[in-house]
Amino acid sequence: MKKKILLLVIILSLFVFIPNYIIYNFSSDRVFDNINQIKSNKVGVVLGTSKLLKSGNINLFYQYRVDAAVALYKAGKIEFILVSGDNSSVNNHEPTDFKNDLIALGIPAERIFLDYAGFRTLDSVVRAKEIFGLTEVTFISQKFHNERAIYLAEKKGITSIGFNAKDVGGKSGTKVMMREYLARVKVFVDLLFGVKPHFLGDKIEIK
Repeated sequence: MKKKILLLVIILSLFVFIPNYIIYNFSSDRVFDNINQIKSNKVGVVLGTSKLLKSGNINLFYQYRVDAAVALYKAGKIEFILVSGDNSSVNNHEPTDFKNDLIALGIPAERIFLDYAGFRTLDSVVRAKEIFGLTEVTFISQKFHNERAIYLAEKKGITSIGFNAKDVGGKSGTKVMMREYLARVKVFVDLLFGVKPHFLGDKIEIK
């Protein structure tokens, strides 16, 4: 019985470890912390998250992504910002929240485009190509998220790099990282079964 349990634990561990290793290894030279080392792209894609936590406090993952997008734009590394996030409920307006805060920090409104149907990273990546016509982008999120997006983008015909927003430590950071391990497993499941975005729609040109 103990041997069977041990074998099961090993199999499950490999099931989680292998996707994480593949994604990390693939993207390792495509993610950047130093703004001076990253090349320029026309569009930076900010991957959405909610602005506020359930407690009502600011979500630092959100705040650091805003800061990273502003820094990248002001350094001349991107010309436009596409915010892709969830806008599916009355209390969740991720793209609009990002836009308002980006404008408040000096980004011209006409340089910001919104994707209201970026419910998942898969949706954000596929829609960047199919709706907004992008084949080369800079993802803007925390490193772990950029790595996953870059791997997905490659599989969907998009050349990409990532600019890493500051990471978040503590309990909230640990919880997100635990979910990330499972999210990476799901990447391979989604690719295997050809999972599509929830919505596509009319094309939008970024110019």
